Amino acid sequence: MSQGKLFNNQRDHVAIMTPIWGLIPKIIKGEKIVESRWYMNKTAPWDNIFAGDRIYFKDSGGPITVRAEVGRVRQLENLNPNKVKDLLYRIAKDDGLGRNKKVLDGFYERFRDKKYVILIELKNPIEIDQFEINKSGFGAMTAWITVNDISKIKK
Repeated sequence: MSQGKLFNNQRDHVAIMTPIWGLIPKIIKGEKIVESRWYMNKTAPWDNIFAGDRIYFKDSGGPITVRAEVGRVRQLENLNPNKVKDLLYRIAKDDGLGRNKKVLDGFYERFRDKKYVILIELKNPIEIDQFEINKSGFGAMTAWITVNDISKIKK
């Protein structure tokens, strides 16, 4: 292993988004500066994403279109419905969810019983030339992929 690689532990991540939520355009516009991932169990990228890493964003079924750098990462555990509601309403604007109570109530119902959340600060988002990835080996339903180098799964 080269000396440079020893100190360059940056990883690439692919965040697969729900298209109907329309969050990728909000990343580019700077309306979404936090990516949140809510879980029942410690699931990727838990303990595996750090400041300086890169996240590539794609809507489910579509190509990768956006890249952002990872800033601060916070992992919170032992959540309960009250903690979820408080946190969700506090981060909603930064997470691109807005302030509409009906919309937030819908997200709360979706996340209320989650026990873990990762909050990832997004820095320097840019639109990139679109490309597809090969998800073989990661599971058809995966919503997050971590690799050492995005070129390894680029089609």
